[in-house]
Amino acid sequence: MLTVAAAGCGSSGSSTASSSSTSSSAATNGSSSGAAALTAEAQSLATGDIPDNQVFLTFHNAVARYSIKFPEGWTQKGSAGDVTFAEKNNLVHIVVVPGPAPTPAAVDAELNRLKATTPSIAFTSAVTLHVSAGTAIKATYTTRSAPNPVTGKRVELIVDRYELASAGQRAIVDLATAHGVDNVDAYRMMINSFRWQ
Repeated sequence: MLTVAAAGCGSSGSSTASSSSTSSSAATNGSSSGAAALTAEAQSLATGDIPDNQVFLTFHNAVARYSIKFPEGWTQKGSAGDVTFAEKNNLVHIVVVPGPAPTPAAVDAELNRLKATTPSIAFTSAVTLHVSAGTAIKATYTTRSAPNPVTGKRVELIVDRYELASAGQRAIVDLATAHGVDNVDAYRMMINSFRWQ
């Protein structure tokens, strides 16, 4: 079986968080058929790696029936089937919609469709792998932000998309970070913390 590789460094803690509705303008909302592509916020301050001593809490979503660990102190937006955790351009976006188990071809087709609304998207072909919650489909995509109004610079966001399914529900988990930031270890731990409830 393949092991999970995602886009930092982190360690786990054990607390519980419940839904709230804080915001992250860097994340886009999901739709009934899936999740829109994430894009960076050009005006956001530089994003750093998730530190080795980061404390993680457990988010329990009773409506969408899953739990996942997230870094303490990150802003939470949304509830039910569309939740985002963010710290500048470090983003975790989870959308749960009705649907069958994903396939690599279906995930590739989904990402191709997103080019209509996010022309800067580029992605690697999806593959099947195993995470703690079971079989998942993973693809990595990149997007570029709008130009910074002062500097004109664009931020490239690198996103690992995982899709999992259980009992007629499909979870789309996007783990995103700005180019040059290393969150591989923390994001690996987070996707392996995902549990259907």
